[in-house]
Amino acid sequence: MRRKIAFRILGGLAAVCILAIAGGFLWLRTSLPDLAGETRLAGLGAEVELIHDRNGVPHIHAATPEDAYFALGFVHARDRLFQMDFMRRLGAGRLSEVVGSSTLQIDRTMRTLGLYRLAAETAGRMPEDARRYLDSYASGVNAFLDLRSGALPPEFLALRYEPEPWSPADSLVWGRLMGQRLTSNWRTEALRAALAKVLEPDRLADLWPVETDGPAPTIDAAVAGPGFNRLFGALLRSVPDVLRRVSASNSWALSGKFTASGMPMLANDPHLGFRAPGLWYLARLKAPSIDVTGATVAGVPFHVLGHNGRIAWAFTTTDSDTQDLYIERLAASGGYEGPNGPLPFAARTEEIGVRGRDPVRHEVRQTIHGPVVSDIDRRFEIPEGHVVALASAGLRPDDLTPLAILRINQARDWNEFREALRHFHSPQQNITYADVDGNIGFMAPGRVPVRSQGDGSAPVPGWTGLHEWSGFIPFDQLPTAFNPRSGRIVNANHRIVPPSYRWYLTRDWPAPYRASRILEHLNSPRSRTLETEAELQNDVLSHAAKALLPLLLERAEPADEQGRDAVSLLRRWDGRMSRELGAPLVFTAWLAEVNRGLYADELGEFFEEYWGLRPRVARRMLTRRTVWCDHAATDAREGCGQVVTEALARALGLLRERFGTDMSEWRWGAAHEALFRHPLFGRIPLLRSLADIRVESGGGAFTVNRGQHRLSDARSPFASVHGPGYRAIYDLSALENSRFAVATGQSGNPLSALYDNTTENWRNGRYMKIAQSREAAARDAIGVLRLRPE
Repeated sequence: MRRKIAFRILGGLAAVCILAIAGGFLWLRTSLPDLAGETRLAGLGAEVELIHDRNGVPHIHAATPEDAYFALGFVHARDRLFQMDFMRRLGAGRLSEVVGSSTLQIDRTMRTLGLYRLAAETAGRMPEDARRYLDSYASGVNAFLDLRSGALPPEFLALRYEPEPWSPADSLVWGRLMGQRLTSNWRTEALRAALAKVLEPDRLADLWPVETDGPAPTIDAAVAGPGFNRLFGALLRSVPDVLRRVSASNSWALSGKFTASGMPMLANDPHLGFRAPGLWYLARLKAPSIDVTGATVAGVPFHVLGHNGRIAWAFTTTDSDTQDLYIERLAASGGYEGPNGPLPFAARTEEIGVRGRDPVRHEVRQTIHGPVVSDIDRRFEIPEGHVVALASAGLRPDDLTPLAILRINQARDWNEFREALRHFHSPQQNITYADVDGNIGFMAPGRVPVRSQGDGSAPVPGWTGLHEWSGFIPFDQLPTAFNPRSGRIVNANHRIVPPSYRWYLTRDWPAPYRASRILEHLNSPRSRTLETEAELQNDVLSHAAKALLPLLLERAEPADEQGRDAVSLLRRWDGRMSRELGAPLVFTAWLAEVNRGLYADELGEFFEEYWGLRPRVARRMLTRRTVWCDHAATDAREGCGQVVTEALARALGLLRERFGTDMSEWRWGAAHEALFRHPLFGRIPLLRSLADIRVESGGGAFTVNRGQHRLSDARSPFASVHGPGYRAIYDLSALENSRFAVATGQSGNPLSALYDNTTENWRNGRYMKIAQSREAAARDAIGVLRLRPE
C-alpha cells in the first residue's frame, strides 16, 4: 500500500514538473513575433506594409523614409532585441550591470575609450535629415518595447532585466565599436614593444616581414592617389576579444567586358567574427527617395552593404595604421609633459554598475594624444613617472562615418558616391563600386595620420614633439580608381598601393594568398556570370598550402609508419581545403606545430599572443633565416629538417588524441566546424547545444571561402570562428537577380525557426534572391504584417 502511495506521489510530482516545463516553454514561445496581421503603433505617419519572404527577410514599403526607418527599428527589435541591447551595453561599458564582475575589464576598456560619449556627440553633429531618420528608427524600436505583451527573449529572462528605451546614440555606438575593432593595430605595437626586450632587432623584424611580392596592388601607380615590456605585455592581454582584430574580406568588381551580360558585376564577402545570431540582418526598404536592399546591422538604421537600384557597393578593410601608442612622462605639477611644457590631464570619474556588488569607480585620464590606456587596470606595472596613451583616428568627436553610410544609401552615381565618402572617417575601408550605367570604381576613404616622424609600428615618447600627427592624408589623394583600363578591381585586404604612392598607409599588409587565387580564377577564359562568381566566393583552394607544402615535404623525414603515411597523403593532395578530406587537417596541424617549433622558445610568455599559421613567416625562417631552427633552450644545434619532422610527429600525436588513431577517418570538416557561439547561452553546458550553431565547413585561413580558427582555443583549435557571414553578388544588368547568403537566420531567438534556417545553404554555397517588386515578394511570403498609425 505504501509503495502504491509513493508511486502516486512521485507520479504526481513528475506530472507537475512536466506541466511546469511545458508551461515555461509555452510562455517562452510568446517571445516569438507574429509575422502576419495588423498592428497599430503610435508614432507612424501612415500605413507600412511588411512582406516577409520565405527566408524571413522583411520587405518594407512605406509612404515616407521616416516611416520606413521606423518600421526597420520595429523589426530589428522584434527579431534581434538582445543582440541590440548587448551591443549598446558593450559600447557603453555597461555589461557588468547585468552580467556581474566577469565583464569589468571590458567595461573599464570601453569607459576609457569613451565610445558611447563619442556616439552621443556624433548624434548631435548629424544634419537634420539624418537625425530625423535616427529618431524615427529609435521610435520604431521603442514602439516594439511598448507594444510587447508576451515574454522577452530568453536572454533577458535568464539575466533578469528589461531593456531600456532606445536612443540615436545607441545606434551610433556600433560604428564606434567597428572603428576600433577593424583598426586595433595598437595591439601589434604593444606586442612589438614587449618582444623588443627579448629579441634582437633583426629577429624582431623576422616576425613581421615587409610584404614585397605577391599580386599587384588593388590600384596601379597611375591612379594611386624603455623598459616597458611588462606594461605592454599586460596591455596586450587586457584587450577584450571584441576589440581583437582578425582582418579579412573579399571584393571584386568586373566591368561589362568580362561578363556574359555586358554589364558590371560586384562580389563581396566581408569577414568578421562568428556569433549566434550573426551580425548581418537582411532587409529591403522602399519609400520615396529610398530604395535599398542588402545587409543591415540590428540597432543601426542605414544599410551597411547592398544596392539601391542604381549603385552597389562593397567593403573590405584596408588595414592601414591609424593608431599609435604614446609613452607620456609625468610632470611635477601632477599633469604630464607636452611638447611645449607641462599640461593637465583631462580627467573624469566613471561609475560602473556591477550586478551583486557596489559600483566601481573608474578614473579616466586623457592627454593631447588620447585616452590613457595604462589606466584600464590599476594592477598594471607602470614604470614610475610614465603612462601610456592611445592616439586613434577613430576616437575623434567630429567623426561622421554614419552620415557617409546614409549618403551612400542615397547616392545615384559615382560623383554622389564619392561625395558621400568625404564623411567616411573611420575605420579606413576599401570600398568597391559598380553602377547600372556600366561603371566600376574604388576608393579607400578614411582618416589616415600623417606622422612627422616614424612609421607608427612601435610606441613613441609623447613629450618630445617629434612624433606628432600633422594631419591626415587629403581626401583627394586617398587611393582611388574609376573604370581602370584592366576592367576589374580586386581586393582581399592585400596591399592596395604601389611603393611609389606618396603617402604612408602601413608597413604590415596581410598575406596576398586570397587575392592571388581570386585573380587566378578571374583569369580563366570563361565569361563571368552569377554562377562563376558564386563558385569563386566558395572556392577552397589554398595558395598558402600550395606555396609552403613542398618545402615542408622536402624537409620531413618521419621515423614511423603513420608519419610516412601522412607525408604520402599530403603529396597526393591538391591544396583544396575540402571538408570531406583528411589532408587539410594534417597540413593545418603540421603548420601550427612548425610555427611552435620555430619560435615558441624565443617568444616565451608572448608565444600565444603571436602564434598562428603564418606561412610567410614560416617560409622565411625555413629558408632565409634558418637561425630560428636552432632551439634557444638546448645546447645542441638543431636544423630545419629536425624542426619540421618533430612538428609533424607532434601534430599527428595531437590529432590521434582528438580524432582517433585511424588517419583514414580524419576529416577537415569534423575539426573545422563553423562555430557560431551564443554570447550568453554558449557559456552554459546544458543550453550550449540549443543556442550555438555548428555546421561542418570547408576552407581555411587563406582560402577565398575563408574560415579562420584560433589555435590557442584548447577546446576547438580548428573551429572556424571568423569568416564570410554575408555574401553578395550584385548583377548590375538586373539587380533583381542579385544573390545573397547569410550564415545565420534573421531571428536572434533560439526558439525561432528563423534562427538558423539559412546556415546550411550558406555552408553549401547556395544563395537567395531578394525581390525588387511587391508582387514578387508576396508570391513566396510567409507572412504580411501591416503597421498602422494608432
